[in-house]
Amino acid sequence: MDCGIITSKTVLLLLSLIFWAAGAVLAYVGAYIIRSYTNFEAFLEDKYVMIPAVIIICVGVAMFLLGLLGCCATISESKVGLGLFLVVILALFAGEVAAMTFCFIYQGKITEDLQGSMTDVFMKYDGQSTESVAVDHLQSQLQCCGVVNLSSWVSTPWYSSHNNTVPVSCCKNQTECTGQLDQPQFLFTKGCQDQVDVLLQNVLSYAMLVILGFAIIKVFGMLSVCVITCRCNDRRNGYHPIYN
Repeated sequence: MDCGIITSKTVLLLLSLIFWAAGAVLAYVGAYIIRSYTNFEAFLEDKYVMIPAVIIICVGVAMFLLGLLGCCATISESKVGLGLFLVVILALFAGEVAAMTFCFIYQGKITEDLQGSMTDVFMKYDGQSTESVAVDHLQSQLQCCGVVNLSSWVSTPWYSSHNNTVPVSCCKNQTECTGQLDQPQFLFTKGCQDQVDVLLQNVLSYAMLVILGFAIIKVFGMLSVCVITCRCNDRRNGYHPIYN
């Protein structure tokens, strides 16, 4: 058997196994993006961050099925199967490019989106509403206080109506903290906007790196399919490579 076909078959079989693993990884990445977004959805007006996550999950499921198709088509050297395999790879490659594009676009919008929406949510804080629960959870989990910093609370209705204090979720230790700004040693001082911004930026950057890695793998898959198809066509048409 032609060395080129053997090599390409080996590559495709390995890629099929990688596609199975990649499908699981991509599904996890998509779910992770959705979970990260859900944790902070009260502070984000733009819902388009869900688009790359949904695309990634769909690509992950398709890649798992693609691995099965790749194994069968490679072993049987089916021209139809290999052609379908190539078409599906191209479709998934296009989907990954689209997901990367959405991630890149949304990365530039996160800071702008957070600035306005977080300010609105913090201004509505009353200690009991749904927005208040989201703010308390955010501040305690990310160990932050206020939008820009703890002084951001000064301009809110809560601060003026509660003896010039910040919510207890700003406190490092709630048993000793009174929420007074003249006791900064008991309060978180970092602003929540920067914390959420960094977290979401990191999530999208991680997703883009994973997508890029699998896109490169698909390029090798497409090249291998082309090699096998061309060599098989030559062999069926009676052409043989000439060796010196």
